[in-house]
Amino acid sequence: MSTSVSADRAARPSIINPGRFASLADRAIPWFAAATLIAFAVGLYFALWASPEDYQQGATVRIMYVHVPAAWLALFTYLVMTSAALGTLVWRHPLADVAAKAAAPIGAAFTLCALASGSVWGKPMWGAWWVWDARLTSMLILFFMYLGLIALWRAIDEPSRAARVAAITILVGFINIPIIKFSVDWWNTLHQGASVMRFDGPTIHASMLVPLFIMAIAFMLLFTTLHLATMRTELLRRRARSLRLRLARGAR
Repeated sequence: MSTSVSADRAARPSIINPGRFASLADRAIPWFAAATLIAFAVGLYFALWASPEDYQQGATVRIMYVHVPAAWLALFTYLVMTSAALGTLVWRHPLADVAAKAAAPIGAAFTLCALASGSVWGKPMWGAWWVWDARLTSMLILFFMYLGLIALWRAIDEPSRAARVAAITILVGFINIPIIKFSVDWWNTLHQGASVMRFDGPTIHASMLVPLFIMAIAFMLLFTTLHLATMRTELLRRRARSLRLRLARGAR
């Protein structure tokens, strides 16, 4: 009985199979891309025209609708990479390193967006484009961590060795994520404390909170679309590399 069950499971197509995953990604990407465009259209409409101005910051507060979701996704992307790193080292998941490698440039882009929009927002509010407070400094470190991981994958030619080294580096770098999250509580910074994810509920009015959540969904859909597309491209690149190596061995 157990033998037949095992054989049935082995014969059944699985999403962890790279070929199966690439096929599913081909079908899913257009849907996620369409949902991303719709979510951004709705979110930007509410953010730019339907939401009120802040009584202190005026229209400048609308930078929040890009800055905050970008910062959330910068951290979320690293959490995805951390899960993938565990998948590489602990469970030997065949797609784990692909997922981590594909997420790194996306995380770098979100982090850069958060830093740039925060700088634009900080100039009229704080009177400076940049200040070396704990939240900004730890986010800058996160950006350099993303760049370092991208360089690491490119520096090591052998995929399995690159996967192990990158996974260990990702897990070590995870220590920066709680530092970013709790920096406003541990040190005196110019950033305000948490106003959305609080035990006693958000302190932002619904007229601003709803557009913020719509934009967060739009950014999440954008991440999903880009991540699936980049993973598919990475799988194709690795398949091409494997074919080249086989041809090279056959020519000898």
